[in-house]
Amino acid sequence: MRRIYYSLLPVAGLLSVACSSKAQNESSRQVAGGGISVRGWSGQIDPNEAKRGQTLANAKLANDGSSLHVTTGPAVAYWNPSNTASGDYTVKASFTEPKYMNLNDHPHPYGVFIGGNDMGTANQTYLYCAAYGNGNFIVRGFGPAPFQLNGHGEANAAVHKATAAGSPVTQDIAVSVKADKVQCSINGTVVGTYNKSAVVGTGKLKSTDGVYGIRFSHNTEGLVSGLTVTKP
Repeated sequence: MRRIYYSLLPVAGLLSVACSSKAQNESSRQVAGGGISVRGWSGQIDPNEAKRGQTLANAKLANDGSSLHVTTGPAVAYWNPSNTASGDYTVKASFTEPKYMNLNDHPHPYGVFIGGNDMGTANQTYLYCAAYGNGNFIVRGFGPAPFQLNGHGEANAAVHKATAAGSPVTQDIAVSVKADKVQCSINGTVVGTYNKSAVVGTGKLKSTDGVYGIRFSHNTEGLVSGLTVTKP
C-alpha cells in the first residue's frame, strides 16, 4: 500500500501541472469584426497577449441594447476615460455569460476594475475582481506587472455556477474602497477584503483613485449592464 501511495503522488502532481499548463497556454482567438464600436470607450489587451502578436482589434466591444457586448480574443480591459472614482466608493456591474464556455474548454473570468492609471500605456495599473461560471473568483492587478491577492482564484458559495456548458450564468460584481480596505463583493456577498497596503505601493497600484471599467479574460463572451459608481 505504501508503494502504491508514493507512486501515485508524482502522477497526481504531473496531472495538476499539465492542467495548469493547458489553461495558461491556450491560444487566444481572433474575433471577426473586432474592435471598439462603443462611443467614448478605449481598451488595451494584456502585455503577454501583445507579445504573442495579438492586437486590440482581435477582441470586440459593442453595444447590445442597453448592455455592452464583449467578445474576446485576447484578454482585455475596456474603459471610458470619463468614468473615474476617488475616495470611498463602490463600482458595480452585472455580467451575463449567455452560453457558458462557448468559446473555451474551461472557465474564464470577467469582472470590474478600479484604480486605473496611465491607462492605454505600457505603465497602466489597475485592480480587478472577476468571477468564473464554475463558482470561483479572482482578485488580481497590474502594477504594471501582474500581482495576485488570492492566488490563482478560489471558490466561494456566493459565486453563481452555470448548470452546464452552453447554459447562461449571471454574476453581480462590485469592488468597494472603504477607508484602508478594498472589498470584492459578488452577488451581494463580500468574498474578499484586502488592506490598501496590499493593493497600493511599489509594483502595485499608484492609487485606488482612477479610472474604472471592465475586464474579460481571453476567449470569453459576455454582456455587461449597470456599470456604475456610488459614494457612501
